Amino acid sequence: MELRQLRYFVTVAEEGGFGRAAERLGIVQSAVSQQIRRLERAWGVELFERTTRRVRLSAAGERLLPEARAVLAAADRTARVAADIAAGDDGILRLGGIHGPGDRINRVLGELASGAPRLQVRLHRLPVARRLAAVRDGELDAALVRALPDEPGAAPGLALFPLWSDPLYAALPEGHPLAAEQEPRLDQLAGLPLRLAPREDNPPFHSLVTGAFGAAGVQPVLGPPFSDLQATLTAIGTAREPSWTLFYEVRGLPRVPRVAVRPLAGLTVPTSLAVRPGPPGPALRHLLRALRAVG
Repeated sequence: MELRQLRYFVTVAEEGGFGRAAERLGIVQSAVSQQIRRLERAWGVELFERTTRRVRLSAAGERLLPEARAVLAAADRTARVAADIAAGDDGILRLGGIHGPGDRINRVLGELASGAPRLQVRLHRLPVARRLAAVRDGELDAALVRALPDEPGAAPGLALFPLWSDPLYAALPEGHPLAAEQEPRLDQLAGLPLRLAPREDNPPFHSLVTGAFGAAGVQPVLGPPFSDLQATLTAIGTAREPSWTLFYEVRGLPRVPRVAVRPLAGLTVPTSLAVRPGPPGPALRHLLRALRAVG
């Protein structure tokens, strides 16, 4: 069975004859008759009662006509969806996400929904190394990632699109002298034990921080490791020995008693979109437009 045979069947039924059906289809009558015969042989039924004066649907033809129309409608609908997917207006975009500063990620998704309302976004939150590997292996279409430098080799096997940069903040004991600084510098903070997550937890961010200390001509004194933000801030506010940490903005973070939060002077964290090399497809172009509109 071929779709064109179904189309010929429906057209003959609607036109009430092979000649008019052939004219409507723009083909010769013999081609219509031949394909209808093939369809009848394939199904083992007569679709039409034929006389020298007229052609009309048989009982089997009447029963099968709505089914044929439904198949053709589904095929047409599938073709339209496929065309929309090819244009990036439909389909599924698998995106590796981050916990965005403020509500930026939600605004990106809203912008994307406005530009491509039928494009579904499936957001996957994974550790950064796993996120990049998933893009490289084709499990994700793209991933947002922080702290990767905009330079060759920063993400082997991937292409990076720089998007935006966000300020970093220092959290330190409220009673420490450096809490009086509006924007403390790394060289001022270097002697205070730093709560930093192990490199394996987030290699790009760890490299960004240690590289910034090196650029400032100092080396940090490492304190207890960073666990999660709320627990680390609580420890900074309550521990006997002073320490500090640094983080990017988190919307809705409650004030922690005895902890001062200050923007770090001259230190920001970049966010990029990691994709496989090559020209981005239509869906990725929609995503990039939304990211840049919000960023």
